[in-house]
Amino acid sequence: MQAFHSCWTAPFKARNPNTEFTIPPFEILTTILSALFWQKNNGSISMICDKTAYDFYKANNLTALWNGGIKVILDDIPKEINPHIFWAAGKIFALKNHQKPCVMLDTDFIVWERLSFDNIKIAAIHSEELVPDIYPPQERLFADFDFSGLDWTVPAANTALSFFGDEDFTKYYTDTAINFMLSCKNVNDPLIYMVFAEQRLLSMLAKKQNLTLDYFSNLPELFTSGQTCFTHTWGFKQQMQQNPEIMAAFCIRCINRISREFSDWKSVLYNIPSLSHYFDIC
Repeated sequence: MQAFHSCWTAPFKARNPNTEFTIPPFEILTTILSALFWQKNNGSISMICDKTAYDFYKANNLTALWNGGIKVILDDIPKEINPHIFWAAGKIFALKNHQKPCVMLDTDFIVWERLSFDNIKIAAIHSEELVPDIYPPQERLFADFDFSGLDWTVPAANTALSFFGDEDFTKYYTDTAINFMLSCKNVNDPLIYMVFAEQRLLSMLAKKQNLTLDYFSNLPELFTSGQTCFTHTWGFKQQMQQNPEIMAAFCIRCINRISREFSDWKSVLYNIPSLSHYFDIC
């Protein structure tokens, strides 16, 4: 099965003006693990990014990581889409331009085992409860957008790992999400608008089209399974950013795992400036 990562650097630039783009060491390592284990167990993987991201990966000798190649197309995202509000818009545009069927995979999400895609048309890693502060009712969304026909009771779908096997529905979903993002003028909440466009619309539109949205797992299972099949570091990032010791321990574990199972990549890791000092304490 084809999968893809994506990296759109406009949100970083919006948050950090006049700062050179970089990726935290723990995110570099999860990206490497995510790509290599996908290739090992499930198929090819590509990177869809902009020129700034490509230059970063090239400078750090990471372009060979994606055996499906790198496509530099995300510089063409319309300027009307606010990267501060729609920080994950790159995923939507990457999905729109990728061949289907495909898996959309976040760079902080690792699939350790082989997955089955039999008898499913669309799927996400797990559903999400409609917490009002994250997934508010329609009246809190200020957009010149047609919300008619949407079921506001269906759970949202976490797309850190998601499968799109129905080309017509994928076009419908990505076009609708892009139209929503373009319809949002002068909004200032960088959470509720993005997760509506990316995660809530997915389940709403599937329901509207009478398509079954399957899930690879659920939150209780992910928390209790020992992460034998899936690892998602999303909720752990803040801890690592706030505590250098936690970050170091995590990075060392990742370096050791990569070095042990993909030995050809050890020298690449050693020559990445933000990672090389971890080898002194491995």
